[in-house]
Amino acid sequence: MRALVAGATGYLGRYVVRAFKERGWWVRALVRDPGKLDRPGPFLEPAVRRCADDVFVGEVTRPETLEGVCDDVDVAFSSVGITRQREGFTFRDVDYRGNLNLLERARGAGVRKFVYVSVFNAHRYEHLAIIRAHEDFVRALRDSGLPYTVVRPTGYFSDMSEFLGMARRGFVALIGSGENRLNPIHGADLAEVCAEAVESAEREIPVGGPEVFSQNEIAALAFAVLGRKPRILHIPPILARGVVSLVRPFDRQLSDLLDFFVTAGQGEGIAPARGEHRLRDYFREMASR
Repeated sequence: MRALVAGATGYLGRYVVRAFKERGWWVRALVRDPGKLDRPGPFLEPAVRRCADDVFVGEVTRPETLEGVCDDVDVAFSSVGITRQREGFTFRDVDYRGNLNLLERARGAGVRKFVYVSVFNAHRYEHLAIIRAHEDFVRALRDSGLPYTVVRPTGYFSDMSEFLGMARRGFVALIGSGENRLNPIHGADLAEVCAEAVESAEREIPVGGPEVFSQNEIAALAFAVLGRKPRILHIPPILARGVVSLVRPFDRQLSDLLDFFVTAGQGEGIAPARGEHRLRDYFREMASR
């Protein structure tokens, strides 16, 4: 198996590069900055330079830099996306058009399958710009004629690091009651699901981690790991939406991101459980850094 990993220096992408290589596959890493492959990531993800058989330097937002990226490749995997504004790019620029540029190269090169990572329960949130960009690409993928699988995780452990960061600063702010539940998944566990998706006939794979928490429980766990008394602030949703409205005229990208956190932060996110990694262990390791 010869695989392309787009987003190879991101949280999930690093684990996918490693998971593919551990299966004995030949791996091409698509990166903007190859130096990042030599260093561990900020959320405990590994350095993966030695797992990449080929490093292709290119940018999904610049299709002219992608010539040949899918040559001699059996499967293309992408977890490319942005969670904050970078160099003036929008969610539409990267999450949709960037992945579309990659899809066009995959089709032209005769790639046998495309595996893409989107979001669990995306149909509930398509009014949000970040989710609409993801799902517009999913629709393009469905219409492409290529065999594909869309993996839909509930949330990454790296996302949960924000709870630990807030606890370190003295209090955790939650939107609403904090009783909504989710089962986030570690990058290594999710990477195994992505590797299985390469050879799966499933078109959609919803997935979460082995433990279900309310947001209040995740906040309490963060404080417990730090050895601090919990201080949890519950922000009324109407107030949070007021902040989104105030920000929108000045920074549409930031307001879209805040809108996502406000909306998704009030919903349930429990998907079929996979993996072994425990959030407490992850918090402990992050706290020890």
